[in-house]
This record gives sequence, C-alpha cells and structure tokens, in this order.
Amino acid sequence: MRDLPKASDLLDWYDRHARDLPWRVPPAARLAGVAPDPYRVWMSEIMLQQTTVVAVKSYFEAFTARWPTVIDLANAADEDVMAAWAGLGYYARARNLLKCARVVTSDFDGTFPNDHDTLLTLPGIGPYTAAAIASIAFDQPETVLDGNVERVMARIFDDHTPLPKAKPVFHDYAAQLTPELRTGDYAQAVMDLGATICTPKNPACGLCPWRGSCAAWTAGTAAELPKKAQKKRKPTRFGIAYLARRVDGAWLLERRPDKGLLGGMLGWPGSDWNEAPSPAPPIRAEWKELNAEARHTFTHFHLRLKVLTALVPMDRKPDQGMFVEPGEFNRDDLPTVMRKAYDLASKG
Repeated sequence: MRDLPKASDLLDWYDRHARDLPWRVPPAARLAGVAPDPYRVWMSEIMLQQTTVVAVKSYFEAFTARWPTVIDLANAADEDVMAAWAGLGYYARARNLLKCARVVTSDFDGTFPNDHDTLLTLPGIGPYTAAAIASIAFDQPETVLDGNVERVMARIFDDHTPLPKAKPVFHDYAAQLTPELRTGDYAQAVMDLGATICTPKNPACGLCPWRGSCAAWTAGTAAELPKKAQKKRKPTRFGIAYLARRVDGAWLLERRPDKGLLGGMLGWPGSDWNEAPSPAPPIRAEWKELNAEARHTFTHFHLRLKVLTALVPMDRKPDQGMFVEPGEFNRDDLPTVMRKAYDLASKG
C-alpha cells in the first residue's frame, strides 16, 4: 500500500520556498513566535476569493495602509470602501467586508474570534474562509481546501472524480494529511505547492517534495487532473449606459442599489441587463450612440452595453442620478464595466 505524503516533508519545503506575500508571516518569523494578525489574514482571504494573488497585492496594501485595524475599517464610510474596492470585482465581498468589520468591532470588541464555528457566524465568511482564518491566524487544526489544494489532492490520490462533485472527497483527503502542529504554516504550504509546483499546466513534478507519494505522478496522469465537469455556456445579456456630461465637466452618476451586481457602487444610469424595454434617458438631451459597445464578462454571463453620450447645459436637472463635480469625479472609483463605458465615451 502506498504511503501517504508526510506533512513534515512539505513543511521543510515551505520553510525554504514560502512565497513572500504582504499578508503572510514568513515561516522563520512564525517559528520565532511572531503571530499573524487575524485582521490581515481575514482581509487577504476575502480579497483572494475568485481573484488572483497578483491582482490582490496592491489592493491589500492600499486597504491596510488606509485602514490598519478592523476598527478603522468599521468606522470607514461605505462609499470610501466601495470606491477603494473598485476594479477588484465581486462587489458583494466589499459590502460583507464592512458588515463583518462592524460586527467584529461591536460584538467582539475588535478582536476576531479564534474558532471555526464562531467565525462562520460573521458576514461574508463561509466554511473555507473560516477554516483558513482559524488555521492561519490561530493555528487551529482545520482543513483548508481552495482550488490549489483541490488540485494537489486530485493528483496525490489520482482521483478522476470531476469537480465540483469531488469537493467533499478532496476535503476528506486534505483532512487526512493536515497535521496537528503548525497547521497554519501547513495550510499555506499546500496552497503554495499548488500555486508554484503543482500548477494547472505543466506541473513541475521533479521539484515536488511529495512526488514519491503522488499516485498521479506514478500513473503519469498528473497533467490531466483535476477533472472538471463541462461548463454550461454563458448567456449574453444586453443593456444601455447613459453617459451625460455637463458643460462644466461634471458627470451624471447614480449609486446602484445595495443588493445585486455592483451593489452600492457608483455607475452610469441605464437599463437593467436583460431583454426588457429600454428605460427613458436620465436627463433630457440630444443623445448620441457610440459605434462601440462596452463588453464585460461576469461569473455567470457576458454583458454588452450600448453607450449613449450627451452634453447638457448647467441648468438642466436630471430625472435620475446626480452630477458629480469635476474635482470629485475619479474614473478609478467606478467598477470595471463602468470604466470601460467611460473609456469609450472619452475616445468619442
């Protein structure tokens, strides 16, 4: 019977090759007694949901510089946090970030709870995030399973069950390998292994500390795993974005409802993203349709927005939205799809 991989082998590898990440306490410092900041661990885990490490780094550094503690974040204005989040996507995370910070501040005196079950009661924290925080921040023996770990487990056990059906099975595999000691470092080590060695394409099996215990390496199937169920084709939705600029340079914007896509974000007035009849323009003007569309892909659909522009006089009042003065308007405060519409309008 094949021996299971040893956590000690992976930890030895991690001690030498851990990635340098702004939210991470390096293994040498951790072994010397430096404890991770639960706030920074939580922040990074929320930002990393469905987003790459490369994309998250600058946002994480900006957020923690501006709001260095959970209490600072809890006291921040909603619109400031939403603006700072703009471009990172999946905006429900930003709304839950604020809700969670305020619950931790009001109900836990600004200190994150250190157990999985209590963490699960906080806004925006699901089973994976609770396990990651409990493990990385508090060294609790929790099983952490993200996409990198799923890939490692599929290959170590040469399991061809397709995702997402395989998730409970892979969780059981990961639980078997999780040690009682140094669980925070171990959780980060197995994620690093998936991110840098056991990669989706062309895994560097020759450098892997677990190669000798990897069933897929023995079988020659590592590059095929994990198997994934065939994805459904994404539908395409259509809409309109009205970009009105006043003669003094102010732009007509609206804040979207808290619920739904881009909830709480500033954006251009426009239609719902479906086949419903187009709404009336937000202000009386001579509207011109651009030849190009603003196109964007969300998790479950593609979006194509017709962009209409207009220049309006100073005394014209909008029926919808509000004018943002030139000195207060910042393109980077807009979500990505709204930036795309703005960029098209700016080119004329």
